[in-house]
Amino acid sequence: MNKGVSDRIAETDPDRPVLIAGPTASGKSELALRIAETQGGVIVNADAIQVYSDWRILTARPSIEDESRAPHALYGHVPGDQPYSVGDWLRDLEPLLNGSARPIIVGGTGLYFTALTEGLAQIPATPDDIRTTAMQRIETEGHETLVAELDAETRNRIDTANPMRVQRAWEVLTSTGKGLAAWQDETAPARLPLSEVTAFVVNADKDWLTPRIERRFDQMLATGALDEARANRPTWSPTLPSAKAIGAAELMAFLDGKMSLEDARDRSTILTRQFAKRQRTWFRARMRDWHRVDAREL
Repeated sequence: MNKGVSDRIAETDPDRPVLIAGPTASGKSELALRIAETQGGVIVNADAIQVYSDWRILTARPSIEDESRAPHALYGHVPGDQPYSVGDWLRDLEPLLNGSARPIIVGGTGLYFTALTEGLAQIPATPDDIRTTAMQRIETEGHETLVAELDAETRNRIDTANPMRVQRAWEVLTSTGKGLAAWQDETAPARLPLSEVTAFVVNADKDWLTPRIERRFDQMLATGALDEARANRPTWSPTLPSAKAIGAAELMAFLDGKMSLEDARDRSTILTRQFAKRQRTWFRARMRDWHRVDAREL
């Protein structure tokens, strides 16, 4: 790690929480580990898919070796069939914010960080029947049909290419009669405003990140992603919350003889690149006041 990033770590107040956002495969987890090893603290997950227990390898959760280097929290603690919202994450995070160890919160889910630093609307829980309807419609019709039914303000504000975000917005509108954007405009105070933290966002340009994404998926395959898919196959359904893990559907298609492994690999890496692009767009728009770290320096 070069002197520039070393200086940033050295200048970080060891008593202040640290936030680290970045696109997938950008090296943000390694930065969190180095801060934890240098100054102490507990590394806390802020990635919406890494909360699930059934896809450790495919979601690039920290390895057992990484977990031995520093305490980790909120990784793999949710069953794959259980819906999990940003509100759930904030509630699970609360004891860690009040704990004795300084939290180092790292991940790629921009909405988690925004809710933490800017506040979260207090939206009523979605009834089970509405959630079931949403999941069934996405499975049979595609999430695009739900996009068309959203209010214009919400449709312009969310990532309409993300089925999970679309499903959540549709559920809110259907169950409350009020769009997600309107709820967000009635936001409660932030739990951890930027003035109380050290916040980093890792910048990773497309040309540098794409080969890393491809190498990482190959590494996933080499270290057991297919075995993980086989273990999940008996209970697999594309409607499961954890099924949103990129590559899960493709590996299942390979196991079912519907896709070659090469095609599954290529499709998964394309989807990951598209996801990273959406992440970078969010970070540029919503994290202008965060300290920038060049991924090439990590």
